[in-house]
Amino acid sequence: MAPQKLAGVMKSERRAQFKPMPTVLRRAYILIGTAAMTLAGGYEMFEVLQVGGVTILEGLVLALFVLLFAWVAFSFMSALAGFAMLLVRGRDPLGMEPHAPLPAISSRNAMLLPTYNEDPYRIMARLRAIFESAGETGYASQFDWFVLSDTTDPAIWVAEEKALLQLRHEASASRIFYRHRPRNTARKSGNIEDWVKRFGAGYDHMIILDADSLMTGDTIVRLVAGMEQHPGVGLIQTLPIVVNARSLFARMQQFAGRLYGPVIASGIAWWHGSEGNYWGHNAIIRVRAFAEDAGLPELSGRKPFGGHILSHDFIEAAFMRRAGWAIHMAPKLAGSFEECPPSLLDFAARDRRWCQGNLQHLAVLPARRLHWVSRLHLMTGIGSYLTAPLWLMFLVLGILISLQAQFVRPEYFPKGFSLFPQWPAQDPVRAAWVFAGTMGLLIVPKLLAYALLLTQGDTRKRFGGGFLVLLGIMVETVLSGLIAPVMMIFQSSAVGEILLGRDAGWQVQRRDDSGVPLREVVREYAVPTLIGVLMAISAYAVSLPLFLWMTPVIVGLLLSAPVAMLSSRLLQAGQRAGLFGTPEQNTPPKVLDRANELALTAPTYGTSPLHELRGDAELREAHLRTLADQPRTRGQIDTDLAIARAKIEDAGGFDEAVSYLSTRETFAVLNSRIALELLARLPDEAPVAD
Repeated sequence: MAPQKLAGVMKSERRAQFKPMPTVLRRAYILIGTAAMTLAGGYEMFEVLQVGGVTILEGLVLALFVLLFAWVAFSFMSALAGFAMLLVRGRDPLGMEPHAPLPAISSRNAMLLPTYNEDPYRIMARLRAIFESAGETGYASQFDWFVLSDTTDPAIWVAEEKALLQLRHEASASRIFYRHRPRNTARKSGNIEDWVKRFGAGYDHMIILDADSLMTGDTIVRLVAGMEQHPGVGLIQTLPIVVNARSLFARMQQFAGRLYGPVIASGIAWWHGSEGNYWGHNAIIRVRAFAEDAGLPELSGRKPFGGHILSHDFIEAAFMRRAGWAIHMAPKLAGSFEECPPSLLDFAARDRRWCQGNLQHLAVLPARRLHWVSRLHLMTGIGSYLTAPLWLMFLVLGILISLQAQFVRPEYFPKGFSLFPQWPAQDPVRAAWVFAGTMGLLIVPKLLAYALLLTQGDTRKRFGGGFLVLLGIMVETVLSGLIAPVMMIFQSSAVGEILLGRDAGWQVQRRDDSGVPLREVVREYAVPTLIGVLMAISAYAVSLPLFLWMTPVIVGLLLSAPVAMLSSRLLQAGQRAGLFGTPEQNTPPKVLDRANELALTAPTYGTSPLHELRGDAELREAHLRTLADQPRTRGQIDTDLAIARAKIEDAGGFDEAVSYLSTRETFAVLNSRIALELLARLPDEAPVAD
């Protein structure tokens, strides 16, 4: 799995041959429609500004408006296409119809679950639920299962091994394997690459999961059948549906994703065709295509732009498509699930890492021979974060123009010949229409999703009924409007930090619903609140109409802290009333019920991994087996291990030695057979001196 070149193309032994989908007219519809709407919106905005002549500041506002309006129009056209596709119930291009009889499969497949310092028993609960669901299809023998751990917490590492042993015993799961990397080079992408190099040759396909992923056995088998029936396809991406949301913020995301997501996904699948994208999980990949053509290069320069690529999935899809493999999305295929962060702060923390990864794509964008749709995917990912500071600049420039008109004496008679004075002015009526049109492009796709739901009687009932869905849309729109200005500040800050050279690192994602501490809320939301205060003062200093015009943004920023506290709390009352209900919440699928049942009965893991190994012979032997094939590095000294061995040799007993070790030293000991043997020779307690 050699790294791909950005300046050239590495040749594989065989290029996949597939028949491209007839997407020229579809893409023309999207692009021409976007261009036409942007020209119309830009012309109307120009008419707003040109009443008294376009100044430099107004010219900047016009340029920003055109860029941002094009972004909104592009999404609108795609959603409109998705609505039409779902309305006419178009067929899946790969023939993967969810209600057709389950197809037969014969290939060898690997289920890969990368994990990094996650709750081990919740991980194994979800894995067992998927394992049992796959077994019910009758094709259990076609799958091997791999837990690929990059965990650096010693207690979680040993707990993962213990939980896996328990899973093997209780589910008779001899085909579930565990591998722990002592060094998590290149993070998740490096984890997958390591598996491909060591085991990939034995498998036809691999299905990549995330720590919070769930998939039904039916969906897994249909994905495999799709790959077997279409040998030119390199990857098929499902549409993961958010489940298990309990906080108000998470429930809102779950509701919005479930209601609007199929419309958006169907639209992009319709015009992406065989040049689709990859979202990093809940997707099936042809191992040969990935191994030969998806190796990631290490970007030159320092972090955050250089080094290993964080958002690897877009790049891997682009490289495979460059090599001739088709990349498809299957939005109609149900049975693919994930979870979402419980609070806005957790969402923003994950978003910060994604922001850095997407901005790294600037270095990949000029790579030779990428398909233009693949470049568009990269540009879309980059633009999803650059639009935040652009919106902020747009608002600030609007305030500056108003302040200039209010406090700076205008030059009615500029230099040169002029029969009439130039009055600084804008057209407020036309401006209101421009605003209404922009808001319409944002809201109409939601109404289209609702209209589509009204035609689907069974799905509407599982949502809780049309009235509750309409109420949910209204509440979600209001809350999203309050949250949007805060995310604009967070994303603008993230872009600024990255441009200044600050690396996001690799933090563990918080998945519980325990709420956000008040101190953390005050600290994190102080800046958005302060910006809201400054905007309010500036707007009110100009005029009351401007203040009222900017009220949606100002209110969102001023209420950022209380909204954050409210949205991070559990939604008990809303659950009873059905607010933000979804089909998967109201009538959970079997695999979700099973995973939650197993998670509720899971024990808590201990904090003393070395004691766990000492007291459990089977666990100790399993742990030692994971160390058997680790390469030895000559000429290098592991400082943590050297210090740990010195402490062990100095200790009089096992408990004393363990108490001496720091977390890093404990991790080093767990990676060393020699150090573990030294510990094993020590008595439980140090001998008492006479």
